[in-house]
Amino acid sequence: MVEKVIPIRLDEGKGLTPSIPGQLMPASASTRDSRGRPLRDLRISVTDRCNFRCTYCMPKEIFDTNYPYLAHQELLSFEEITRLTSIFASLGVEKIRLTGGEPLLRKNLEVLVEMLAKIRTTSDQALDLTLTTNGSILRKKALALKAAGLHRLTISLDGLNDDIFKKMNDVDFPVTDVLDGIAAAQEAGFTNLKVNMVVKKGTNDQEIIAMAKHFKGTGITLRFIEFMDVGSSNGWDMSQVLPSKDVVARINAVFPIEALEANYPGEVAQRWRYVDGSGEIGFISSVTQTFCHECTRARISTDGQMYLCLFANKGFDFKTLLRANKSDLEIANVIMSTWAVRDDHYSEIRGSNTAMSNTRKVEMSYIGG
Repeated sequence: MVEKVIPIRLDEGKGLTPSIPGQLMPASASTRDSRGRPLRDLRISVTDRCNFRCTYCMPKEIFDTNYPYLAHQELLSFEEITRLTSIFASLGVEKIRLTGGEPLLRKNLEVLVEMLAKIRTTSDQALDLTLTTNGSILRKKALALKAAGLHRLTISLDGLNDDIFKKMNDVDFPVTDVLDGIAAAQEAGFTNLKVNMVVKKGTNDQEIIAMAKHFKGTGITLRFIEFMDVGSSNGWDMSQVLPSKDVVARINAVFPIEALEANYPGEVAQRWRYVDGSGEIGFISSVTQTFCHECTRARISTDGQMYLCLFANKGFDFKTLLRANKSDLEIANVIMSTWAVRDDHYSEIRGSNTAMSNTRKVEMSYIGG
């Protein structure tokens, strides 16, 4: 039997080598890509490892105990992450999301949070620091993260039924422990908590109403995410996608809801609220209702590659620039020039002849969701 191995990255550890422009320009927050989109959000993957084996992200048959994860020396250090984030902030980035893998598996992550919390935006404001986690060890980390300066948390939870949830995480992890992690975050003083549910038709869509009922009136925003064709390992099939409009209809039939305006341009989730005033819910619809035209996000992989799209198949090697002692201004110019030619809009062309639907894409566990 031939072992199936799908590497999390496609470039044997080295992305495209970005060139430093011959004439350096001052760092500018006004840089736009080829579609006029500014750079405002940065998602940073701090580890490629996770203690879950969710079928839509890191299926067990591929990510097994023998999987060749990145060696520690390949990862960006906290100092390198902080320096790179500071450069991005000088270019207009205002929001940082730490992700993975499971970011809380990165040892002493609260130290990194404390370092990032000292960075200021171009308007001399603190960065909006947020983190996405599966909640499995949040009970142990919530207080330290809050004290370090983390502003917000998003917890992934794909159902309340234990059998369904265990089938989704594929490591026999119970729902109660994730709910306890959410409670720990509340006890630590986190407000504006969000819970993300990936909806996979025929697997956990029967949990939609139960999830809505559980979080309704709690002050926690529940968001439903369409099953996406991220990476090449999750066996994505359009027949397993439950369109957000159908999820809206299911919820509205039980708990009447109404649409809200976006909080800001480029907001990922469509906002809705319960008509009775008992809270807000959201829908992330990158398959059926694309938002490429407003995407302001760049992603930094665990080992310092910059990706311009969640569905990209190539990255730009910034770790080499950092370790070659290039100046902040040189690196800022590379970021500006790389962003300026960005044309990524995969979700808008998904399924078309030009969509590269059959082309290998980088794994979500490597660049973060």
